[in-house]
Amino acid sequence: MSELTHVLKERRSATKFHPEVKISEQELEEMFSLVKYAPSAFNLQHAHYIVVNDPEKKNRVYEAANKQFKIKTASAAILVLGDLNAYENVREMNEGMLNLGIINKQELDMTVESVTQFYRERGDSFKRDEAIRNASLSAMLFMLIAQDKGWDTCPMIGFDPEQMRKELNIPEQYVPVMLIALGKEDASRQRLRGYRKPVGEFVTYNGF
Repeated sequence: MSELTHVLKERRSATKFHPEVKISEQELEEMFSLVKYAPSAFNLQHAHYIVVNDPEKKNRVYEAANKQFKIKTASAAILVLGDLNAYENVREMNEGMLNLGIINKQELDMTVESVTQFYRERGDSFKRDEAIRNASLSAMLFMLIAQDKGWDTCPMIGFDPEQMRKELNIPEQYVPVMLIALGKEDASRQRLRGYRKPVGEFVTYNGF
């Protein structure tokens, strides 16, 4: 079994953590230094993470997350956001290519124009879909990286996004995508993994 296969099979949504376990910012930084390699449309890197490890603020997140106990016991609660206006950073994201001589100024200007037009023409609902889609790709990678480094996670959607926005002072351009509880799982009450469909039930070829 490859290391990746092992990580994939071992990762599962933890429902309870050891509350005494702490995670250092250095460990988190190491994870995020790998998360940055997640794919994103036009390399716009829509995802933004808010790490909540301060006990008082974590308690506020607990309240906004319908008082789910896993937040109480987690080493950190991590809110994943998607940037609705990520396309506005397209020039900044590509200027390094210009400086390295990989593209010229005309190519950069054309990229900026085409990407900006692509998002503006499709409107607000598309921008929201893109923010959620790309932040979700990043979040999945984060959970796999955490698993590889010996940490357990649980992605959550059971929270009040507006209350979370207020508690964490989130600007309007960011949409809350999911909350990830992170820590060391207390496996004493771990349940069996839920049913997984056979491949034939969710994969078809060349059409539905």
